[in-house]
Amino acid sequence: MNLLQDRLAGLSLEDVLNKIEAPGHAISREARPLLDAYLASMGATAEDLGQLAPLFLRWLDISGTMDPKPPRKAVVICCADHGVAAEGVSAYPQETTLEMVRNYTVRQGGAANAFAAYAGAHLLIDDMGIAADTGDLPGLFLTRIASGTRNMAEGPAMTREQAADSIKVGLLIAKSLAEQGFDWFLPGEMGIANTTASAAIAAVCCRESPEEVTGRGTNISDARLQKKIEVVRRALQVNRPDPADAVDILAKVGGFEFGCMAGLILGAALHRKLVILDGANCGAAALLAQKLAPTSIAYTMASHLGSEKSHRFMLESLGLQPILHLDLRLGEAIGSSIASNILEGMIASWQALRREESGTDSLASDHCEMREEEVKLTDKTFDFYLNTMPTPDREAMEACKLRIDNLTKPVDSLGYLEQIAAELAGCSGNERPDIETSRMAMICFTAQDSVPPAMEEAMAAQAGLTGARLAIAQLAPGKSAAAAFDFGREEGERYAVMNEVIALSATDGEGEPCGAMSSALRQALLTESGALRFRGDDFLGHVPPRYQGIVSSLLGAMIAAAHNGAMIVLDSEAVQIVARYAAKIAPELRSFLLPVEPPLTGIGAQLPGLTAACGLQIVRASLFMLNEMKTFDEANVSTASDGPGAKRQHH
Repeated sequence: MNLLQDRLAGLSLEDVLNKIEAPGHAISREARPLLDAYLASMGATAEDLGQLAPLFLRWLDISGTMDPKPPRKAVVICCADHGVAAEGVSAYPQETTLEMVRNYTVRQGGAANAFAAYAGAHLLIDDMGIAADTGDLPGLFLTRIASGTRNMAEGPAMTREQAADSIKVGLLIAKSLAEQGFDWFLPGEMGIANTTASAAIAAVCCRESPEEVTGRGTNISDARLQKKIEVVRRALQVNRPDPADAVDILAKVGGFEFGCMAGLILGAALHRKLVILDGANCGAAALLAQKLAPTSIAYTMASHLGSEKSHRFMLESLGLQPILHLDLRLGEAIGSSIASNILEGMIASWQALRREESGTDSLASDHCEMREEEVKLTDKTFDFYLNTMPTPDREAMEACKLRIDNLTKPVDSLGYLEQIAAELAGCSGNERPDIETSRMAMICFTAQDSVPPAMEEAMAAQAGLTGARLAIAQLAPGKSAAAAFDFGREEGERYAVMNEVIALSATDGEGEPCGAMSSALRQALLTESGALRFRGDDFLGHVPPRYQGIVSSLLGAMIAAAHNGAMIVLDSEAVQIVARYAAKIAPELRSFLLPVEPPLTGIGAQLPGLTAACGLQIVRASLFMLNEMKTFDEANVSTASDGPGAKRQHH
């Protein structure tokens, strides 16, 4: 500890802040024409990558190279206790902080462990101020400022010197990680009552009322939420933090982990690294970093919009746009881990395109074509599929949901990830589908003479990063819609037999820009309000003739894949429109469909396969959650005493 104090004393926060500069744009200016050329060869533009294009170009500028390597990632979980926990603002007792840190370091069964493994990231657990002796915990990084903060509802949470020191610790961690060669920092936190502190920080920095920024945190009851709002109000009235002074805000209503995360952001900016922000607590730290060095936010990206009320105001103040909407309320680098893999997919595609341009080996993908002979389908074929369509295994779903409720986290805190895991259990009939056996594939149907090589390379790279195999399904010209349906049925069945998750995609017509089919099907098949315009049994007759083959093949693939118990990840709006009509024909199909945008992402991509690849990443993340996290019983962690968790969590 004396060594740490010496290092903190020798570090000038002001000197560091003066050295932080915004990243230049030289590399992105050099890369943009090349990116545009790649996309033009696919009939696409940078806008067809949605939010991923500016994020990717920003990383090129930060990294300072046109050819970035796969990033080395570090998840940093900053742990500290809060004196305001004495006000009873959480569903869990304060000792849960220590229990969870033991879960991270000894049992390795927390969400931080699971999602760091998912992202392929190094995991660092840091004791910034746990109110207990942690000397017996292996692998714990010790930078303790004090044994927890004081109760901010009665006075300042810490001294100004402690606040500055907590920021300096983050700077030192960033320096160490940079020297070890890590490129992306994914901060997270653990500390009972820390969403009370982040709500107070948001109220000051975003100039909002306690009612507007105080959320349920650990999923507390209505009565406890009202109590929490009043505690935040009292803390602000008692302390009156200066909105212009980040250190004053941190000292009066913050926590040691917030200072550490703010310092990590500042250190990343100093060493030209990227910080991928997680939820509201990360957002509060970023608000403090923004006040200390506004240009530091150029080295951050927002991963998701969390369910804490304050998070929306934080992202607006930071000027950041999230790419995921997963209804998360847990700050252990979950959303940031998923976002990191999605952005890494862009890097993998870029590298694949560079290899394709230089003539080096291409990525492997399957190619399948329609049979020459014309297929005649009968009503018996349709009756077989529609009358024998399976329904999800409810027992497997309930057993899966029971385990998820009792994983070491607040109940329902992982939002859509919990729902996806339970639905996959129902599709597969396995109450705990695992990462090894839950194989994935992506099928892209095309009526073009051939898929542009650059497009195939980009899709194969995106699919490969999820462990999925890409299949290009080539429709033959002049074939009937029935033949196209049978082709899609064959491919859907062939891949569903081998894979539990199938992503379906399709290219636009020959020479058409990306999104042309989505626009045409929206206009032809939907009302102005977005409702389905026609009955399920006759909608194909209203599909524009140039798309009837693609639509029929997608319809066949969906019905066959679901019939074989596969979860179906839907790519573009066009694929989703077909899925909506398919569910009208066979209502049981709905349980096997996973639309991606909306509701899970807001990337706005039109390039074939890109949205589906994001969906595969999200499914894969849900499997890591289900299989890598431990239950309260397995980890010996306290269960909830308030809110829905009190009824559903148990030892």
